[in-house]
Amino acid sequence: MTLSEYFETVKGRGILATADSKGNVDVAVYSRPHFIDENTIAYIMRDRLTHENLQSNPHAAFLFMESGEKYRGKRLYLTKIKEETDPEAIKKIQWRKTYKDPDDEQNATRFLVYFKIDRVLPLIGDKE
Repeated sequence: MTLSEYFETVKGRGILATADSKGNVDVAVYSRPHFIDENTIAYIMRDRLTHENLQSNPHAAFLFMESGEKYRGKRLYLTKIKEETDPEAIKKIQWRKTYKDPDDEQNATRFLVYFKIDRVLPLIGDKE
């Protein structure tokens, strides 16, 4: 099974971790990644701490824990390669096509942030 197929079919929860240039860490709940190809993913972000950290430090990690009682999942080690704010590109890629921004965020800028997948590890252990 390819990595994109895995994320299309497996249910679970994800956490994206970033750090600023001084090493101050942030973690945030994020949905499954949007696959551009098997080596490139993207996330839709607001202008919050996660996005801010990526301006000074392009490295991030995404932890995905599968639903269920066993500890299974994936860890993706990532490097930001670019970002854009084109609303049409964001609309095209988002999971829920009927999603509407909350009233207080309808005019907020959203970013489509692209990452190169540097390494993939299981949830537990260090063997690829």
